[in-house]
Amino acid sequence: MKLIIGVLYPDEEWLDWTKCNLEKKLGKVERTIKGIPFTYTDYYKDISPNLFKAFFSFVGLRSAEKLADWKILTCDIEAMSGESRRINIDPGYLNGARLVLASTKDHAHRIYLRDGIFAEVTLRYKGKKWVPFDYTFPDFRSGLYDGFLSIVRADWLKEMKAYKEDE
Repeated sequence: MKLIIGVLYPDEEWLDWTKCNLEKKLGKVERTIKGIPFTYTDYYKDISPNLFKAFFSFVGLRSAEKLADWKILTCDIEAMSGESRRINIDPGYLNGARLVLASTKDHAHRIYLRDGIFAEVTLRYKGKKWVPFDYTFPDFRSGLYDGFLSIVRADWLKEMKAYKEDE
């Protein structure tokens, strides 16, 4: 799997701070998309009235069993940002068929992993495009991130091919 992390942030300083803390724990960022205005909900207005979305993908293949660990880590990094958090971090993973995100919030379409962490298949890849579900977040449903996700999917395909050739 390719580790993907979405970040809601108020400014470049907080995005750089987040990237630095993520790289200390998770390794080198491979790809970044940033500066996407986030206007889909006011749920995160406690962070800032004006937010941007960024995504990072990380070098190498990862095990899906680490999803809960990644969410616990990102919650810890959020807490380090201040008493009133300055960022929101959502880890997940991508492979050839799906994008899976971690959450601390339960819902009918989420599967409990452990330690208060849930997983949801947010998008699936079908017919050479990313397809949402009825529960998919509006920003993911919009297709705004599809180009980035497709590039990371291509990275995954290339790395999987190399991995299989090495076996």
